[in-house]
Amino acid sequence: MFGKKDEKRFHEKLIQHSQQGLIFTWVDRQTGVNYLYTWTAQGCALTPLLGENGEVIVDPVE
Repeated sequence: MFGKKDEKRFHEKLIQHSQQGLIFTWVDRQTGVNYLYTWTAQGCALTPLLGENGEVIVDPVE
């Protein structure tokens, strides 16, 4: 149903350290949608990554 068992669905495209925590850009390998994930000691958040025109950023799927 979700492809090969050993294949991860999400790919970490970018990891960036900030003063408050970590910022990740993840890409869904099935849909190509980019997500912005932030982690701090106070909590975490996940949201689709938007471009300058307000549309979701989508990478080509292999």
